[in-house]
Amino acid sequence: MENRDDLVDYINRTLDAVSIADYCPNGLQVEGKEQIGHLVTGVTASERFLHQAIEAGADAVLVHHGYFWKGESPVLTGMKLARIRLLLNAGISLLAYHLPLDVHERFGNNAQLARMLGLIVEGRAAAGGTDGLLFHGRLENAVGGTAFIEHVTQQLGRNVTAVGEIDKPIKRVAWCSGGAQRFLLQAAELGVDAFISGEISEQTTHEARENGLLYLSAGHHATERYGVQALGEYLSGQLQLTHQFIDVDNPA
Repeated sequence: MENRDDLVDYINRTLDAVSIADYCPNGLQVEGKEQIGHLVTGVTASERFLHQAIEAGADAVLVHHGYFWKGESPVLTGMKLARIRLLLNAGISLLAYHLPLDVHERFGNNAQLARMLGLIVEGRAAAGGTDGLLFHGRLENAVGGTAFIEHVTQQLGRNVTAVGEIDKPIKRVAWCSGGAQRFLLQAAELGVDAFISGEISEQTTHEARENGLLYLSAGHHATERYGVQALGEYLSGQLQLTHQFIDVDNPA
């Protein structure tokens, strides 16, 4: 068992969370029981995820997408109230880390996406006001665009949307998990052949075509499943707690 506040402090230090400006509070968002023996991780603290975490005997949940986002209504009604009521009634703490769990060089979504796809990290650029958010690097060996699309599809278990220069050879790649398609032009300035993120907007197709690169929209959820898992496994290896990842499928 681990003391809740000690666990939060440990994660905060591990991710250097206090140094990263974000759109939500990082760390403890809903306070539950003081002692934590079983930690359940997931991408988003949705109602379905919380029900499954409760069934799994979670003392605390750790997610990438928590609550209290900048600009949203602060009142507890409707969906938000239902979610928080589940946590409070079960005595489960909610820990959430957004940008700190994107940029971390070991446990971050982008670092883990590189591991999944066999990408060699060569650098990280600031994007959207956050240092180190846009990763870039290369494949060990160049492959054709179609083969690269098939590789990403197979590794992530999700059909990707591919636009732009589909047939070009791919060697240098930039990537940023989640809804980072707005960084395509910045990725193009790095001289990459392909850019991977989770979502696609109307203008993304034109930007990819006109900048001569391949863009892969590989799913917001699919590109952000791996950071929180890696962090949970690390915590269970370092501390006196068990870890379980629960994946609530999301086609987006």
